[in-house]
Amino acid sequence: MSTPALTEVVSGLFDQYGVIALFGIFLLEGAMLLYFAPSESLVPGAIVLLTEQTVGEIAGVIAVATVGATIGQTALFVLVDREGRDRVVQSRWFRFSESKLERFDRWFDRWGLLVVVVSNALPFTRGMCTIPAGFSKLSPARFAVASALGTILFESALAALALGVLELF
Repeated sequence: MSTPALTEVVSGLFDQYGVIALFGIFLLEGAMLLYFAPSESLVPGAIVLLTEQTVGEIAGVIAVATVGATIGQTALFVLVDREGRDRVVQSRWFRFSESKLERFDRWFDRWGLLVVVVSNALPFTRGMCTIPAGFSKLSPARFAVASALGTILFESALAALALGVLELF
């Protein structure tokens, strides 16, 4: 499916199901099961398509994105903790190379839980420290708090950027 067709699918989901679709998409994205709709486009799109840009509505979009992504990441964290890193990495739905994961392993070994917050607050690294964190035997609650903190920072920045762009038009 081409990118414009995927955009139409996501837009149709937003039109028909609103924040429920947003939550589901972020849940799948957080669990690293959804690659075609990154949050870099979802939060700005949701702000444009689902809100009238009021503070409450924008906060709602950020909250739904944060809760969905955090639940998805925490589910992946628990899966890695229970099933083991090798089994998760070898599964066909996991699309990251061993060398890329080794880099995130080193980050996690050096910085610990802080790297979960930082990596979730940056584009292109979101969620990548979930695997090393799950393998480290951290508590799911501590991981979820770190995941949520980084995600809320990232989604808030995306919302601010979207609003800044909307003001230009």
